[in-house]
Amino acid sequence: MSPATDNPPQEEIEDEAPGPPLRRRRKDSDDEMDITPMIDITFLLLIFFLVASTPDKQTAIELPDAKSGSPVSQLTSVVFTIGDGGLDTAPVYKADGKIEEFRLSDDPEKRKEEVKQAVEEGFAETKTDAVIKGDKSINCREVHNLIKAISQVEGMKIHLAILEVE
Repeated sequence: MSPATDNPPQEEIEDEAPGPPLRRRRKDSDDEMDITPMIDITFLLLIFFLVASTPDKQTAIELPDAKSGSPVSQLTSVVFTIGDGGLDTAPVYKADGKIEEFRLSDDPEKRKEEVKQAVEEGFAETKTDAVIKGDKSINCREVHNLIKAISQVEGMKIHLAILEVE
């Protein structure tokens, strides 16, 4: 056998386009896919579904309309705040807020007397309203005990408010 016959003949590929032969471009390993348009579409879909969705009617509850609810002036009110926490009873403050220097006693009998005294002092200063502000996590028992103590003074109007801590 001759050396020319050992190798099969190689075909020549003709390039129909004029110019240099075509070469494949090598991709660099640093190239990354740009995902910005995909993120944009995701956020647009999210906004669309938030705007277009309707709340489930079965899980919604209807709250009653308030029949009254005029604001009460704090200038003509004795304000009590019931905080959350405490061991047996929730802390009660003779102030608008949880100010430690105005905290009343934790002993129920002593607290009852302190509340009565504070309401009488306020009534002497022409304060005819008592406002009870309570944290949303307090027990009704705490509000009830405070209402009983305030109601010992005749002529006081008792108003309830709620502090929503978020």
